[in-house]
Amino acid sequence: MNRKIPIGILGATGVVGQRFIQMLEHHPWFEVAWLAASDRSEGKPYAEAARWRLKTALPANIAKMKVSPATPEGAPKIIFAALDSVIAAELEPKFAEAGCAVVSNSSALRMQEDVPLVIPEVNGGHIKLIDIQSWRKKSGGYVVTNPNCSAIGLVLALAPLQQKFGLEAVMAVTMQAVSGAGYPGVASLDILGNVIPFIKNEEEKMEEETRKLLGQVNGSHVISADFSMSAQCNRVAVEDGHTESISIRLKKKAKAEEIIAAWNSYRAEPQELKLPSAPQHPVVYVEANDRPQPRFDIEMGAGMTTVVGRLRPCGVLDWKFTVLSHNTIRGAAGAAILNAELLKAKGYLG
Repeated sequence: MNRKIPIGILGATGVVGQRFIQMLEHHPWFEVAWLAASDRSEGKPYAEAARWRLKTALPANIAKMKVSPATPEGAPKIIFAALDSVIAAELEPKFAEAGCAVVSNSSALRMQEDVPLVIPEVNGGHIKLIDIQSWRKKSGGYVVTNPNCSAIGLVLALAPLQQKFGLEAVMAVTMQAVSGAGYPGVASLDILGNVIPFIKNEEEKMEEETRKLLGQVNGSHVISADFSMSAQCNRVAVEDGHTESISIRLKKKAKAEEIIAAWNSYRAEPQELKLPSAPQHPVVYVEANDRPQPRFDIEMGAGMTTVVGRLRPCGVLDWKFTVLSHNTIRGAAGAAILNAELLKAKGYLG
């Protein structure tokens, strides 16, 4: 049997770090060999350092693993990063400088010109920006990022439509789960029976990242897609699953059945390569007039499928519909793992 590739997790005690551990427990290519978190966790067994928040059991081998300092010394060459953006801006370049492949879930470097922001089913070709990074040239290290949790489901729903019909305008209103705020997240007295119509920097991230993801690489940078976009983001009392109400204007007129067919037939390189974490169907349209719903639909494709429903004409633009994606799987840990699988398939992991 081939030996699995050792990987490390930066920010291992947080919600996304825990998702990495959960999703990598039985991964056919990667195995967790190193965990790092804040100074207060350093040197402790993981089970003592982290309050395990997921519904599956903490793997026994991980429970006993000591939490290492968050420095490149002694770390594996492949790092999954689940850090706060301020900390990520400091640490991720250090690991890249030390020769590590940093597969990041943080927003810190997403909009840097030479850092690829990638959804493998949408813009896997953008990973070639790695080759112009100064870290890559000096040490072999590099940084690849995945999008914000609210952008990734939206972009998976938009990509088939941009490909077939073109996009002129997008309006998005989100209803985002509390798990997107990490742990302990939003105080119960703030969110129960309430909607909070503000998530810091979220609207800006959605608007910028969506256009970068659907843009084209031009030499050393990405030319963002030219459609206009407006996002409004809200936090709601849902545990997991970001729901989004979307309106679009298309460049080429399309019938409802053509749009639905574009979603349901959409396949890309991860499906062709049969990457381990790639869902068979990246986007699925559900016919029921009251779906998708987080309670029933977020686990589709093991949490990696974007679920779309309620397509109907829009009185302001052309069409409107609802998008649902699992924010800590497809929108975070699962997105980074799929990016790493694509990197391996493309020969970027040695």
